[in-house]
Amino acid sequence: MEQSGVAFGTSGARGLVTAMTDAVCFAYTVGYLRHLAALGEFAPGAPVAVAGDLRPSTPRILRACVAAIRHMGGEPVFCGYVPTPALCLHAFARGCPSLMVTGSHIPADRNGIKFNRARGEFMKSDEAAMRTLDVALPEGWFDADGALIAAGTLPEPTDVVPVYVARYRAFFGPDALSGLRLGVYQHSAVGRDVLMLVVEALGGTAVPLGRADSFIPVDTEAVRAEDAALAREWAATGGLDAILTTDGDSDRPLLADAHGNWLRGDVLGILAARFLGAAAVATPVSSNTALEKSGFAQEVRRTRIGSPFVVSAMTEAAEAGITPSVGYEANGGFLLATDIAQGDRVLHALPTRDAVLPMLCALVLARRQNTDLAGLVATLPPRFTLSDRLMNMPTAQSQAEIEKLARHPAEGASALGFIHQPEDLAHVDQTDGLRMTFANGEVIHLRPSGNAPELRVYVEADTPERAAALLKTGFDAVSVWKTR
Repeated sequence: MEQSGVAFGTSGARGLVTAMTDAVCFAYTVGYLRHLAALGEFAPGAPVAVAGDLRPSTPRILRACVAAIRHMGGEPVFCGYVPTPALCLHAFARGCPSLMVTGSHIPADRNGIKFNRARGEFMKSDEAAMRTLDVALPEGWFDADGALIAAGTLPEPTDVVPVYVARYRAFFGPDALSGLRLGVYQHSAVGRDVLMLVVEALGGTAVPLGRADSFIPVDTEAVRAEDAALAREWAATGGLDAILTTDGDSDRPLLADAHGNWLRGDVLGILAARFLGAAAVATPVSSNTALEKSGFAQEVRRTRIGSPFVVSAMTEAAEAGITPSVGYEANGGFLLATDIAQGDRVLHALPTRDAVLPMLCALVLARRQNTDLAGLVATLPPRFTLSDRLMNMPTAQSQAEIEKLARHPAEGASALGFIHQPEDLAHVDQTDGLRMTFANGEVIHLRPSGNAPELRVYVEADTPERAAALLKTGFDAVSVWKTR
């Protein structure tokens, strides 16, 4: 890990494609399976499900992972190029390990491997245990550049899509979206065709938009200016009720209303949790505080950023008997710790990020309340979050600057222009990064990304205009850190 620069982030191992050689990916996969063997979740002859996204580097990395599975005596089950939650739904139902080759939303010069346990996500304790393993590469398998000399082929794919689509048709019903004309921004998301199938299976009209041949890094937390412009253009000319899309591996949603305004993922999470009647909600500290102000959840648990932390918190709530228990991230990825029952329909637990569920919840909830998405969002307490990322900012440098700021946060916040007087800083939260809440209720949260050399800036305020101004203030202030 130290030599290659490929390390664990908030969701799996990530690194530059040039660093993720066949040898590195092979070693990671061997270490993963050895860890699972120690837990009794893998043995020679056992199946291991694999899938990938549409990045150019994904097929090569998949072949390296499959070679490692075969080396360990496992039986690779190739599920094709499908959404991460579709892979997990297949694997969790069978109690078998699974891995997804994806870099999610980050640029195509990077990629990653997301590992799963037999019935749930790989947790931080699993990562720590994996780090302790010594893995010896088989002699003669790799050239001097770490490429497999005999890479082999991927198995014939197993089609996991029909069961994934049927999951939502069975719960929401075949007419849940009837009469709705829904744009599907396809770009290079691996689930772009699956999302079309889901909309049509629920009775909606799916209109394909913006399909791309090259990889586009759509980030559901930091929407690109070009994606914002595209949504407004499609909304103005397409007669659409909403626009749906996902990130690269289709586990994080992005939903726009009829006017082409993209909903924040943490707003979408609140709407989905409310629709599902959640008693317990786990979400990272960066998510919109309209959740607490909405008052529908019996218990809210705030966590560090990353699905393993959300999974842990929502699982603890379920074990304490607070059900239904759900979780979501600020990027919109939604997780179910427990089954959801509505009438005679049951949606079974899926403790990994899903993009389809929260978008469907919001669309169906709007119909039930005889309004549109914009009207539905207007029913929430007026709290508005925005975020952006300072790219090409080394993680170590971000951490050092944040540590300095944390020593004297009031004086530092004043010096950076976040506040006028030190006494205007009301609260500091260091659950994940540095989250500063000011006396007027506004928030600036600084956090190094766990997946790439980026510094994340999150803000929250009472109006969209004030949130935008606060984000500019925060972003401009930390941008000078790159020049030091």
